[in-house]
Amino acid sequence: MFPSILLFSPIHHSFGPHVDASFVKKAFALACNPGTYVRGTSIEKLRQTLSKKFRGEVGLFSSGREALLGYLKAIHLRPGEEVIVQGYTCVVVPNAIHAAGGVPIYADIDQDTLNLSATSVALCITPRTRAVICQHTFGIPSDTKGLRALCDEHRILLIEDCAHIIPDDTGPTEIGRLGDAILLSFGRDKAISGITGGSIITRDPEVSLEISILESNAVERSWGNVFTLLTYAPRMVYIVRPLIWCGLQKPILALLNVFGLFSPILTEEEREGHMSPLLHRLPNACAALTLHSLSRVQSINDHRRMLTKFFLEYGKEKKWPLLPGIHSDMPLQKFPLFVSGAKEKRALLKKDNIHLDDGWTGCVVCPDTVDITETGYESGSDPAAEKACMAILSLPTHPTMTIKQAKVLAERIDELLK
Repeated sequence: MFPSILLFSPIHHSFGPHVDASFVKKAFALACNPGTYVRGTSIEKLRQTLSKKFRGEVGLFSSGREALLGYLKAIHLRPGEEVIVQGYTCVVVPNAIHAAGGVPIYADIDQDTLNLSATSVALCITPRTRAVICQHTFGIPSDTKGLRALCDEHRILLIEDCAHIIPDDTGPTEIGRLGDAILLSFGRDKAISGITGGSIITRDPEVSLEISILESNAVERSWGNVFTLLTYAPRMVYIVRPLIWCGLQKPILALLNVFGLFSPILTEEEREGHMSPLLHRLPNACAALTLHSLSRVQSINDHRRMLTKFFLEYGKEKKWPLLPGIHSDMPLQKFPLFVSGAKEKRALLKKDNIHLDDGWTGCVVCPDTVDITETGYESGSDPAAEKACMAILSLPTHPTMTIKQAKVLAERIDELLK
């Protein structure tokens, strides 16, 4: 039997990782004010806040993938032009490239950082290359200086994907400074959360104008859809998390989906490698939640730093296989380990109400339920990425993960590694 501390408080990545008491209170207040679901003052407040933080013009859309698609449309990506991405990424990235008419080209990752290197990108550049997307995997900073120099040399664009990390007053200082565009996602398990939403921040006036036009012409999310998003927080806290231990969360989520009360992170169309070209506006209520989360980014990041430092020091003491690219001052979105039999270990931990399958396991283009043939990835082309995705065991560092849970998890992991 698993420890009593985990009975109604499972260790997890996916069941409302940002949803604490403060988040639930904010979501409930917004749900009680339907007149501001779609439109309101929070959209412009968020735009101004992000503009000041990242020193650029801000476009806001209903998701990070739509923000990326908007940017690719704004730069007039032509059919057949290539965008270099890394071989360990989420399917929404190549989907957006395909939706814009482009071709994703997969470069292998550096094994120490799980990010692109200038060397691997250089091997993929052709006369058709238009842009490079570096994603700061799990909050580990990418080599933006090296990639910036390479992109300047070849006159191609650098897009920084900051879905996994938002810098605070103490850093990381290299994040969000050197890209031609900064891509943000406000999804449920990202660096900050508005349940849904995304932003593209640019410093090119012509591109910014194009994005502004695309945003003004985007479709609004329905009132009912926004209500479903806002009630996600209490559903996670009061229904799903308490029932995970007895395996009832899946039928409950399926039932909620039948009644339109649950919005999956990926649609079936997206799992099959396709994305609608239609863009949607960021709902005002989700902008308000994002602002709430962004206002707490220092405390969120400090919490992540505390757990990163704990896992790093515990791992060093126990001689765990640790990534050289991880340092104790990093606010990691999750803490990656690489072990043999990772899939089997996750299955054993699940019996203890520890759920470490985060969608980034067993797949070069994630999650493992996508149709890989539609993503443009060729098996064997990125060996480091393929090796990493099979051996990864990620430990949560999100705001609702406590140090008590971290100690229980670390001890259990250590038992499995002996």
